[in-house]
Amino acid sequence: MKHTDRSEADRRKLVNRLKRIEGQIRGIIGMLENDAYCNDILIQSAAVNAAVNSFNKELLANQIRTCVARDIRAGKDETIDELVATLQKLMK
Repeated sequence: MKHTDRSEADRRKLVNRLKRIEGQIRGIIGMLENDAYCNDILIQSAAVNAAVNSFNKELLANQIRTCVARDIRAGKDETIDELVATLQKLMK
């Protein structure tokens, strides 16, 4: 399994984003359990989607700036194929 070295600050920032998303998901579950109006739930679900997309964009940018750039400089062109495959999965 591959490994990425992240600074403690970067790791903490990403984990905090995911914890906020986790809280949003718990909020949606609570809304469902309390029979909240569908439109209100959909708006919260859209907010979760936006938050996940924002997380993905930040993680992808970090990946490109660090691991991808390092591997390309080292002549590991297969990293480009891996990046393209990842982008294709993200854009489904």
